[in-house]
Amino acid sequence: MIRINNNIKIKESELTFNFIRSSGPGGQNVNKVATAVQLRFDISSSESLTEEIKIRLISIAGRKVTNDDVLIIEAKRFRTQEANRQDAIERLIELIEKASKKKKRRIKTNPTAGSKVRRIETKKKIGEKKRLRKYSDQS
Repeated sequence: MIRINNNIKIKESELTFNFIRSSGPGGQNVNKVATAVQLRFDISSSESLTEEIKIRLISIAGRKVTNDDVLIIEAKRFRTQEANRQDAIERLIELIEKASKKKKRRIKTNPTAGSKVRRIETKKKIGEKKRLRKYSDQS
C-alpha cells in the first residue's frame, strides 16, 4: 500500500511499471540497461480515489493523462531503476495530494476608493506624457 495522506491509500497492484532505456548520463551503460521507469496508473478504474479527486487529478495532470484516463509518469533522473521507480511514485503522490485538496473559491471584491484614485492619476500622467510627445508646431 502506498500512503498518500490519512484518508487515501493506493494499492501497489493499481500501478504498472515499465522499464525503458534512458537518455542522458551513463556512458556506455545507457545503451545496455533499461533504467528509466514509466509508471502507469489507471485513474478511472482506481478504487482508492473518489470521483471528485479523479476529476481533479485528470485536470491537474494535463498531458500526462491518455484518452483512456491512464496517468503516465516517466522518471529518468537517476541512473538506477530503483531510484527512478521511487521518484515516479513520489511524483504520483504529489499529484494525488494536490488533487485531494479543494481549491478555495475566490470572493470577488470591489476596488477601494484609494486604488480608483491612483488608477485615474496614473492614466492622467500617461496621457500627459503622450500628449507632450506630439509635435509642438502643429496647429
